[in-house]
Amino acid sequence: MNRMSWFNAVSLTLGFAFLYIPMVILVIFSFNESKLVTVWAGFSTKWYGELLQNEAFLNAAWVTIKVAVFSSTMATVLGTIAAYVLVRGGRFMGRTLFSGMIYAPLVMPEVITGLSLLLLFIGIGLDRGVFTIVLAHTTFAMCYVSVVVSSRLVTFDRSLEEAALDLGCSPAEAFRLVTLPIIAPAVISGWLLAFTLSLDDLVIASFTSGPSATTLPIKIFSAVRLGVSPEINALSTIMISIVTVGVITASLVTKHQVARQKREEQAAERA
Repeated sequence: MNRMSWFNAVSLTLGFAFLYIPMVILVIFSFNESKLVTVWAGFSTKWYGELLQNEAFLNAAWVTIKVAVFSSTMATVLGTIAAYVLVRGGRFMGRTLFSGMIYAPLVMPEVITGLSLLLLFIGIGLDRGVFTIVLAHTTFAMCYVSVVVSSRLVTFDRSLEEAALDLGCSPAEAFRLVTLPIIAPAVISGWLLAFTLSLDDLVIASFTSGPSATTLPIKIFSAVRLGVSPEINALSTIMISIVTVGVITASLVTKHQVARQKREEQAAERA
């Protein structure tokens, strides 16, 4: 095994430090007794209690969770269908245009995406609220799901589907019983990625939200402009914890699926 050189070790350490030291400082100061976020005055959890009594933040958090769940679910369904068509559809008329429309949000600035969606909703007379935010987040998250699922479908052994079809399964049954369980880790990863992108989005939501629907990133951005408070540190710590748990869960599920697939392949070889 090749040992890591000192240059790679230093570069890796500096990279992780640049990424995670600010988050560690934020988490530490969320337990600060003082109202001044830059002055440590002792350990306390009172700001988490204050956060739980802040109706504005709680309402914004509830709107954000609803939007993230619905938009990530819709994006996962549509992104998986789009990935399947692109990988298994072969050559068909309009394929280039279709793939370009799917992947366009990956390179499109969020300001342009948000502004175009705003003009669309105004043009069709759709009042802005939770529904418009869900549509907007589904639009830009679907392409990420499509990329993740496509990468798994490209390496998928199609002989398994062919065997299921030879044994009497219909194409829909072969997809449900064979294809979907195998690509499930990629689908779950795509859902978690879409969920995280929705939780984090500020720009697109600021264009497509209305007075009755304010997401948590918008609320935090508005509050920070008046000064950072310990409640925001506590809220950010909770969001970091949620994302961390989601990433760990996705990693464990993927590892379990890969291990099970290897065991099945080994059992098939022995048989």
